Amino acid sequence: MSFALADLFSQAECERYLGGQLLFWPRFFETTQADRLMSALEQRIPWEQHYVRLFGRRIPSPRLSSWHGDAHCHYQYSAQRYTPIPWNAELVEVREALHAQIKSGARFNCVLANWYRSGDEHMGWHSDDEPELGPNPQIASVSFGAERRFCLRKIDRSERYELKLGHGSLLLMGAAMQTHWQHALPRVKGLQHRRLNLTFRWIAPP
Repeated sequence: MSFALADLFSQAECERYLGGQLLFWPRFFETTQADRLMSALEQRIPWEQHYVRLFGRRIPSPRLSSWHGDAHCHYQYSAQRYTPIPWNAELVEVREALHAQIKSGARFNCVLANWYRSGDEHMGWHSDDEPELGPNPQIASVSFGAERRFCLRKIDRSERYELKLGHGSLLLMGAAMQTHWQHALPRVKGLQHRRLNLTFRWIAPP
């Protein structure tokens, strides 16, 4: 059974524990600032078609992406190794806003940007549990553009929840979320509006 997480959250800063800490700010950036950031990021990020390995085949990812971060933040995902592109001014602006807001002391030195050009582009079930991120990574997800359903399910499939991520929202997945839960962004038939998502992470220096 699927439950709407919106029913469990207040309208301000929100907190819920699902085998780990999950925090949600539905209006982290006000609309004018979110509009400006989305427009600049769309233009200034060098979007690429990444590839994933599925059942032994290398197939194009169903979205455009770009990996940014400090010089040491190399990242390996689905048998592909990504070298970080340097930060731009807007990514730094968003990161500094996160550092100012998040009370847990989380810090971020890399970010995966994803560009969903329509509702056909999506993200399948997964956990952000790559070795580079450490045993209990905190992942900060900032969304711009079209509101999309964000789905969570426990690894053993015993629980499932949904949350709507809107323009300018922030979702923080902390503690052991990546150990005990998976997440996905499903297709939305007929949706033609764009969505830009930034997932900030930390990779320890060598």
